[in-house]
Amino acid sequence: MPESKYKLIAGLGNPGKDYARTRHNIGFLALDALASKSCLTFDKTRFESEYTKARLRGKEVFLVKPLTYMNRSGLSIHKFASYYKIEIQDIIIVHDDMDLEFGKIKIVKSRGHGGHNGVRSIMDAFGNNDYIRVRVGVGHPSSGRDITGHVLGGFSPDEICVLDRTTETAAKACLHILEMGVISAMNIFNQSPGPLGA
Repeated sequence: MPESKYKLIAGLGNPGKDYARTRHNIGFLALDALASKSCLTFDKTRFESEYTKARLRGKEVFLVKPLTYMNRSGLSIHKFASYYKIEIQDIIIVHDDMDLEFGKIKIVKSRGHGGHNGVRSIMDAFGNNDYIRVRVGVGHPSSGRDITGHVLGGFSPDEICVLDRTTETAAKACLHILEMGVISAMNIFNQSPGPLGA
């Protein structure tokens, strides 16, 4: 399949200040780090998303933050991709992942949703899972705490200490994928210990 004219990097999260600094929004925070690194701001809205467009690592790229709430992320991303004729293999999704310790990054492609409602929504919207995912670890809840409370909760003091480094690493992973491809990125970022274990 030919490469699309554009690439799309979407960070998953929930809109609004109540969710802004929660584990479930680490995809948004990673995209903010990527935009900041590239001197960009999310100054446009379209297809129920905030977005910006730039040339990164020699590619024309849309950075997209869906505003549809997590469970309906796929609707916004699918509209964006359809309008700009972006093939699914040219899409990178950045999202929180409880199956990874906080701060660890893992890049995967063509994998199941793993119970993540935002990823499930994207799979449902596109009808397949042939996109790249940058999974950003947020760890499992401590015993006695429910999953919803964990992902929608704020960061612990220990997590805050490594949050910037974590989102910066996720941003670097996205740039590496653009420049060198997903296999090279997997070889580098999937081997690295997370900031808490560094």
